[in-house]
Order: sequence, then C-alpha cells, then structure tokens
Amino acid sequence: QVQLVESGGGLVQPGGSLRLSCAASGRTFSDSVAGWFRQVPGKEREFVATISSTGSATLYADSVKGRFTISRDNTKNTVYLRMNSLKPEDTALYYCAIRRALSLSRRPNDYGDWGQGTQVTVSS
Repeated sequence: QVQLVESGGGLVQPGGSLRLSCAASGRTFSDSVAGWFRQVPGKEREFVATISSTGSATLYADSVKGRFTISRDNTKNTVYLRMNSLKPEDTALYYCAIRRALSLSRRPNDYGDWGQGTQVTVSS
C-alpha cells in the first residue's frame, strides 16, 4: 500500500500563489496516475487535476484551467500542484491520490490511495 503525505497548504490572499506537494512511499508511485482533489464541508470531493505516470499527459477541471499546474518528479516520488491567481472559491481541503492504471480519470472512486489532505484558505 502506498502512503501519501500532502504539504504546502496555508492561508493566502486572493491573487496569491501556493505550491502543494504530495510525497509518496512505495515502489508503485512511478507506475501510477496521480491526481489532486478538493473538498469543502457539506460538498462532494471535487476533481482538480490529474497527471499520467510519466507526466506526459494532464487533465484539469475547468474551474482551475490556466491557473493551476500539476507536475511530478518520479525520482522524488512526489507530485505537485502549483496554484496561481487563487480565488476565495479555491478554499478547500486538498487531497492527493493515486490510481494504479494507465488512463487518467476525474472520478474520485477510480483512485485507491489517498493522503490526509492539506488545507488551503484564500482570504483577505
């Protein structure tokens, strides 16, 4: 089983930037699709971005396209989410997850391993 640990969340003003990191343990990380999701209380977990095992393919939610960038470094077993031009509606608990398959997916149920989440709050 892979363990995932997110970091990099915090409080930021609207228009600001953050970079989230997700460090993975285990030998299967480099063979897995990775994704970022977010959730606010009372709402379902929402897809943010996903990246293929090699980093050659990515998908983004429309709400973050052009502002967020997902990337990965398989030598460090880490996936990143660079978030620019942050808005108050980006406030959420952000989770990383991995999917042991080749195809990208926007569905949380397609991901089998999850981190504990890191809080991002965008407020002035």
